[in-house]
Amino acid sequence: MVATCLMLWSVIQQRVYETRVHDIDELRQRLLHVWRGLEQSLIDDADDQWQTRLHACVRASASGRHFHKVA
Repeated sequence: MVATCLMLWSVIQQRVYETRVHDIDELRQRLLHVWRGLEQSLIDDADDQWQTRLHACVRASASGRHFHKVA
């Protein structure tokens, strides 16, 4: 799930910081606004990517191979 979270966080971060944040209350409001507005397709894509990576890990483990990064 870490990869999913990182992908989503990069999108959230980009949207939140489109303009300068002036205080913590504004940051909180922007985060909530962006989170509520995330498209389901974006979440589904992030989840699909995570599942693809997970399956690659399982295949590598089952064959006794090691890996450092699965793209």
